[in-house]
Amino acid sequence: MSNDIKSLILELKKIQDEFSKKFGVKDIYSNSKVFEILIANELEHTLIPGHSGSRDARDEEGEYEYKHFKETSSNHSWTFNDYSNTVIKKLKNVKAVIFAHIDDTKGMPRFDWYYFVQGDVCSRYLKFRTLDLLKRMPKGIPNKRKMINFSPIQLERDLKVKKISVEKININGKYYPWLIRLNKISIKIEKITGISQILTSNKIWEFLVSLKLDGHNVLSEQVGHDAKDEEGNYYEYKVSKNFSWNFQDISNEVLKKYENDKSIILAIVDKENMKVIKIFEAEPKSVIRRLKEKLEEKHERYKSKGGLRRLQVSLSKGDLDKIGARSIFPSRQKVLNRTAN
Repeated sequence: MSNDIKSLILELKKIQDEFSKKFGVKDIYSNSKVFEILIANELEHTLIPGHSGSRDARDEEGEYEYKHFKETSSNHSWTFNDYSNTVIKKLKNVKAVIFAHIDDTKGMPRFDWYYFVQGDVCSRYLKFRTLDLLKRMPKGIPNKRKMINFSPIQLERDLKVKKISVEKININGKYYPWLIRLNKISIKIEKITGISQILTSNKIWEFLVSLKLDGHNVLSEQVGHDAKDEEGNYYEYKVSKNFSWNFQDISNEVLKKYENDKSIILAIVDKENMKVIKIFEAEPKSVIRRLKEKLEEKHERYKSKGGLRRLQVSLSKGDLDKIGARSIFPSRQKVLNRTAN
C-alpha cells in the first residue's frame, strides 16, 4: 500500500469515527450509505442508524424509506429486493417512501429530483403490483427472486405523483460538511486507483481486500467480476463482517459466471476500524457445488412453507473445509513473524 493511499484510508476512518460519534451511524461506506447521507442532507432529515431491516431517516413527522438510482446506472428504476408480506406491512408505518434520483455524471454527486409517495399508498401499490406480477408471470414462471422495479413512468401513471426538483444544494444541512470531505477524498483515491465511485455499493471494502492480494485490481465496470489480476484472471469477492458470506440470486447464469473466475475470495473486514481481518480463497467449482447443495437443502426446508422467497444462501465457517478454502491472509509467514516479535 502506498503512503498516499494509506493516509487517505486513515482519513476515511477518521471521518467515519467522527460521524459515528456525532450522529450514531457507525458504517457510512457500505451499501451506498453515502447517498442516504446526501438525500437526508437535502431534505433536512435525520439518519436512522443501521442498514438492512431499519428505516433510513426521520423528521418530526415520521420515518422515511429511501430508494435511489444513479444516472450512470444501467437500470433507471427503483428496486424492492424483497416484497414479502412483512415488507409490505412495514411500509404502512412510514411517513413516505422517497424515490430519489442521483446525478453522478459530473463532479460531486447530486440529489436532484425525487417522488414523494406516502407509506400506506406505497404499501398498497407494492401489493397490487406484486400480485399482478405473480398472476401474469411474464417469463412463464413465478418471480422467485421476490424482486420488483418501479420506474418514474409507472409512479406518475399509476400513483399520479409528480417529480419534485431539488434546485439548490443545501449547504446549511447538518451533513453537508461531511459530504464535502468525503467527496474530496474519494476523488483523490479514484485518481490513484482508477476505481470510479469507490464510496458507493461496497467498492471500498473490495479495494481494501485487493490491497492484500498481489496484483489484484478492483473493477469499476459491471462486467460480472469484482477484480482482475495482472495476468488477466478474474475473481469474485465476497466481503463480510464475520464468517458468513451471502450469495444472492443463485441463478444458473450467476453460477455459470463464477466458472470463469480463477477463484472466489471470501474476506472478513472490520468495517468500523477499516481493517481486513482474514481472507480465504476457494476454487469456483467447489463453491458452486456447495451453493447448489445448500440451495437444495433450503428448498426442502421451505417446501411446506410455500417454497423459497429468494434464491439466496450463505457460506459459513463450517463450509470452509467443505469447499477446500485456503487461508491466504494473514499468511503463515506473517503470523510467524508477528509471533516472534
